Amino acid sequence: MTFGRVNPQFRLEDQGITGLGNVYYNLIEPALIEAALKHGEGTLGQGGTFLVSTGKFTGRSPKDKHIVRTNSVADTIWWENNAAMSPEGFDALYADMLDYMQDGDFYVQDLVGGADPAHAINVRMVSELAWHSLFNRTMLRRPVRDALDGFIADFTLINCPGFKADPARHDCRTETVIAMNFDRKLILVGGTEYAGENKKSIFTLLNYLLPEKGIMPMHCSANHAQGNPVDTAVFFGLSGTGKTTLSADPARTLIGDDEHGWSDRGTFNFEGGCYAKTINLNPDAEPEIYATTHKFGTVIENMVFDPETLELDFEDDSLTANMRCAYPLHYISNASETALGGHPKNIIMLTCDAFGVLPPIARLTPAQAMYHFLSGFTSKVAGTERGVTEPEPTFSTCFGAPFMPRRPEAYGNLLKAKIAKHGATCWLVNTGWTGGAYGTGSRMPIKATRALLTAALDGSLNEVEFRKDDNFGFDVPIAVPGVAEVLLDPRRTWDDPAAYDAQAARLVQMFADNFAQYVPYIDEDVKAAAIG
Repeated sequence: MTFGRVNPQFRLEDQGITGLGNVYYNLIEPALIEAALKHGEGTLGQGGTFLVSTGKFTGRSPKDKHIVRTNSVADTIWWENNAAMSPEGFDALYADMLDYMQDGDFYVQDLVGGADPAHAINVRMVSELAWHSLFNRTMLRRPVRDALDGFIADFTLINCPGFKADPARHDCRTETVIAMNFDRKLILVGGTEYAGENKKSIFTLLNYLLPEKGIMPMHCSANHAQGNPVDTAVFFGLSGTGKTTLSADPARTLIGDDEHGWSDRGTFNFEGGCYAKTINLNPDAEPEIYATTHKFGTVIENMVFDPETLELDFEDDSLTANMRCAYPLHYISNASETALGGHPKNIIMLTCDAFGVLPPIARLTPAQAMYHFLSGFTSKVAGTERGVTEPEPTFSTCFGAPFMPRRPEAYGNLLKAKIAKHGATCWLVNTGWTGGAYGTGSRMPIKATRALLTAALDGSLNEVEFRKDDNFGFDVPIAVPGVAEVLLDPRRTWDDPAAYDAQAARLVQMFADNFAQYVPYIDEDVKAAAIG
């Protein structure tokens, strides 16, 4: 039986998906919460939030993500970074998933990826769980109701957490699988309840499609000056580096917190919601994000709560350090109504340096910007991926290697060309450790980071005196109003300067060793900028 609003010529049956039980199309938030509660998928929280545990998987499973190796994509996929699946394995996977779905109830959301209609794609999200449908509706962009009457999907994602893949039959790694087939315009997800796999699959899809149109897909947050979209800033960074926190600046208009494109028309958000980490979330430091954890329809993932009062415990990470909340963008009072901005005036590359070597902010030349973009140095934060329990130094090219189906140079060259054309100023910002490495030093004070970013975005930071960093050759401010001078010189924050020098030399060598893989593909100016 069919429920909800849908193009009458585009039901699942028209896609060859038959034999299901009840199919609920485009239910809105109250109905989805009601369905999720009816099936025992979670708990109704304070303010009408939905509290859920994702079970065994509380983070993404990047090693279980596969791209089907068809002739049309064989020469354009970065296979060293993306596991291949045979077309035969995918066909068997799809057939077996359809068998699994027989007689089951499913929830369909017809959604859009991309706020710029010139570059948006229509995506159909088919979910076994009602709360996944709520999450998808929150995180992607929701068409106006009348647009659903003519909605035709460009790609379809089917998520069945209860389905277990067969590695031998389906040409995958484990019982958990995320499989993308660009020829069949299908994405299949099975064996995991972690909802983040849905949104990151669509991000990966856009990361493949948009560069062919000359559009730079970016794993970044973005905001612009109030009343002035021309003054746009983007914040690259992996999960846990501060993209959501630092872009939610009450003095600026939020475009989005995680995924954007940069076209010839400017910056545009891919999504319609935000997915914020809630561990140690503080109502004083981040009042608007904190407020969303008590608003109707916000999905609260993997947070411990009092069973009687339903009060959330923001410090208890016994389920995972990757506790999160998913909320619609309009829950942030200064969010952009259009989710569009101008060409970035400032590009911020966020890194979480667990070595305690990098300064809190540094100004980059365009060549240095490409070097650090391709390097993508940071530390994986506990809980974001399975098995990560404390910060691990890593190099994730383009600040998002798990979501990059093309070779890094494709994105690096696009970024370099756009920086050259539009004259963006680039900054490297360390939100990691100071005064020593992880375990000895302390996290960079967020007040200092915010003060430095404010100075960078309003242009005043360009007016201060800079020094040349001895290790990386970028420019570092010597003194900035409102920031302790000692923080700007990491060596001075260490009790043992010689230990800092040894740690810095180690990190420099790690950068050099990692970057060797890109040397055959890059221009001489980037090679020269590699290490100062």
